[in-house]
Amino acid sequence: MRKTENWKDYELIDCSDGERLEKWGDIVLVRPDPQVIWKTPKNNPLWYKANGYYHRSKSGGGSWEIRGKMPPSWTVSYGDLSFGIKTMGFKHTGLFPEQAVNWDFTRKIIRNAGRRVKVLNLFAYTGGATVACLKEDASVVHVDASKGMVGWAKENAVFSGVSDKNVRWIVDDCVKFVQREIRRGNKYDIIIMDPPSYGRGPGGEIWKLEDEVYNFVELCSNLLYEDSLMMLINSYTTGLSASVMGYILGLLVKPKFGGEVTSCEIGLPVTESKMVLPCGASAIWTK
Repeated sequence: MRKTENWKDYELIDCSDGERLEKWGDIVLVRPDPQVIWKTPKNNPLWYKANGYYHRSKSGGGSWEIRGKMPPSWTVSYGDLSFGIKTMGFKHTGLFPEQAVNWDFTRKIIRNAGRRVKVLNLFAYTGGATVACLKEDASVVHVDASKGMVGWAKENAVFSGVSDKNVRWIVDDCVKFVQREIRRGNKYDIIIMDPPSYGRGPGGEIWKLEDEVYNFVELCSNLLYEDSLMMLINSYTTGLSASVMGYILGLLVKPKFGGEVTSCEIGLPVTESKMVLPCGASAIWTK
């Protein structure tokens, strides 16, 4: 497992009985996590002093209970990157801190390339990977179907001091965008994708990651070229393991372009238990 260890503004303090106890800057939150199936004692007093507590509803979704002073939004930093945080529907905060391990990996690839690197970030959410790549002076095309998320990503670019870098902000369906890029003959050095488990296409069709990921990776492979550097797939879908995604890259990308494929879980260290909480999976092809 690859774990993120360099956060100073984020801490996973404890996790037990389907919940995480986290600190985001000075703000303490309790959020649900269905894979936390153990029921260890909740001895840390912060469990009962959190600023915000997300309650799941039996009918789906849930709501935040604000228990103490908490601003509507605040910022956290990871090294030279800064991000806006706020409590959102369905327990989210606008950032997945475990992804920092992938930001660091990608930045190293760009730094060692010896040339200007062109990055395509698909299902790009609030732009964690985008601002990380911009910090290394890569040019980035940031694509997400949500106008609100793209707007949030632009704010993160401002917070991180990279809003003046070479970036295109695209609000579009990722599949349709990739199809157009193929017709245009565009190529990329790095492709990053973090597709949702479920979604709806522009015609109302259902997107289910397990059913679509192979065809989508095959489509995206047409945007790589002989000197491309990396393709990264991230997944939070329990039915799509790191090894499965690695197998797909080994079938579709490695035979055409050479290189190597690695795959593993990514996770966050837990302060109380000294262990690591799995937080998704990544597969990476590198030249």
